[in-house]
Formats: sequence, structure tokens, C-alpha cells
Amino acid sequence: MRKSLKAVAAGAACLVAGAALYGAGAATAGQSTANSTHEPYNIGVLVKDIDTYYGTTADSNGVYQASPDSPYAKDLAHLDAGAKRYIDKAARKALHKGQKPAVVFDIDDTLLLSLDYEKRTNYTYNSTTWNDYVNKADRPAVFGSPELVRYAESKGVEVFYNSGLSEAQRTAAVQNLKKVGADVNLDADHMFLKDKANPPAYLKDCATAGAWNCTTVQYKSGTRKHIEDDLGYEIIANFGDQYSDLEGGYANRTYKLPNPTYFVG
Repeated sequence: MRKSLKAVAAGAACLVAGAALYGAGAATAGQSTANSTHEPYNIGVLVKDIDTYYGTTADSNGVYQASPDSPYAKDLAHLDAGAKRYIDKAARKALHKGQKPAVVFDIDDTLLLSLDYEKRTNYTYNSTTWNDYVNKADRPAVFGSPELVRYAESKGVEVFYNSGLSEAQRTAAVQNLKKVGADVNLDADHMFLKDKANPPAYLKDCATAGAWNCTTVQYKSGTRKHIEDDLGYEIIANFGDQYSDLEGGYANRTYKLPNPTYFVG
């Protein structure tokens, strides 16, 4: 379930601006002050801290963008540099052992930035406005992520996508990923999206036709299990902006991208 900034603000009592939003804020949604006598973090101050972290500015078209000089961008650059070193080493090792190395990427706020949507909706999720926003297929890239996708491919690593976007949003997702330069394996065999009407057989433990009961962790880990057990790949790295993108196993290493704007449980 996606929760807005207001819903998770109580878990942000220890947040400060800049890098601390990533270091501490990355885990805030899992930390609740509901049973505490301490006053929760003030939402107005938190929004200002988030703007500082992203270096939020409106471009000439009025679209909110993150700054390439922001603490957010610097955190991403540090993460990407380490990920590239690891992918290079892990890919060579896997290929030497005769394995088929793969990486898995979430899409929303892992590859495509949704900051403009969050700002315009005051960090409050609505399925209708979100669908309209996604279908515009005009989100900017998360800094460095399309390059990381292409880097993995260049090292002989199979790229997969594991997203909470719906099957109905597939066309827009593909169009947007192409636009930002993440044009690698954007076919249905590599991009896994939620199909609640006709869920895949490998999710039979939590989903049947017309009855979707999968948590985010069940859906995403079940998909990774399918990639490994059924398709025969070794997932050397899994990238996501939510802990629920990463939990449940079936990846040798996980990378949590910063996102202090919402929480998906």
C-alpha cells in the first residue's frame, strides 16, 4: 500500500535536511512514533527539508525538477559508482561459472522520478491522478539510473524490470523509459507489471484471477523467484526506492535508492 507524506510524517521525527534525509529518512516509514509521547516531525518543516534534499526547482514549463547539484543527486552518484564496480565484478564471476547474471530494477523513483507529481498533489496519492500522470509518459530520469541500466547490459547482464505499475500502464512506461534512455529489454518477457485480472501462475499462492491478495513483498519477491527458478538467471543485484522492492530474497545484493516522499508497504 502506498502511503502519502502525511501518513508517514509521524515516523520522521529524527529527520534533518540533506544527507540525513537519506541516511535516516530512508527508513522512516518503518519507524513509528505512534506509541511515543514525543511530538511527530512537523510536516511543514519536513516538506522544506525534502525540497532542500532534492534541490527542488520549477523549470520553464513549471515542472518540478531535482537539481543535479543536490544532496539527492550526490547520494545517487555514490550509490551508482559502487553498483557499477560490483556489477562488473559479479558479472565476470557469474559468467565464468557458466551462470546467466541478471539485474532487476523497480521503475517508479528508481528509474523515473515522480517528484513533480508529489509536489503538485501535496504528497497525497490518488489512483486517478497518478494514472493520468504516468500515462503522460513524461517523467524525468532518476539521476544516473538509465546509465546504470545500459552499463549492466554492456557487461553481459540481463536487465529485468519489476514494477508496481499496472499492466494497463505498460505502453506509457515503455515510452517513458525509452525517452530517458533506459531502452533495454522493454518487452513483456523482461518487464513485469501487476496484472490483477490475470495474475501469472508463479504468484498462485497470493493471487488468482480476480482475487489479488499479494503484498508488495510477495509480488516482487515472487517475480524474482520466477526469474531465478523458472527462467534460470542469477540475480546479482536488485534496485529499488522502497524496502518492499528489496525484501524477500532472490537477489545477491540489494540497492536502496533514496526516496523520502512516500512509503510502499
